[in-house]
Amino acid sequence: MPITVTAPHGELTDIGQREILPRLTTALVEASGAAGNEFLTALVGGTVQILDPGHIYAGGTNRRVVMVELKLPNIGLPEPASRAAFITAATDIVDALTVDDHDRADTWVNILNAPDGGWGIGGIAYSGDALVAAVGSATRATGPATGKA
Repeated sequence: MPITVTAPHGELTDIGQREILPRLTTALVEASGAAGNEFLTALVGGTVQILDPGHIYAGGTNRRVVMVELKLPNIGLPEPASRAAFITAATDIVDALTVDDHDRADTWVNILNAPDGGWGIGGIAYSGDALVAAVGSATRATGPATGKA
């Protein structure tokens, strides 16, 4: 489940550049109700893209926006409450890892869902049912997480 963070150079702190993806990974797994599920956690990856500040715009003007884009299978974060929990957590994480004068309104979080069978890893195109089964199997093997994707 790829997470892409796009930020203007100088907006994320040095620690922020290193910590943002691990923290967003934890936030996604927790919002999914699967904390501790190693299988699901291993499926989360991403990139941090640091751009020249002159190349980031909002409302047609140059602005210091930090964007977090999450791509999930169609079963990921299926309820509005789980999506809202991730958006709030991601915004809090960005706030904690940016320079002091970063404006919370300049943190944008976008969640995109792939159609059933349109998400895969390692050459395997997972249907929603197959992914739930794989996460559930990992949950039974590792402990009490709910196994929801």
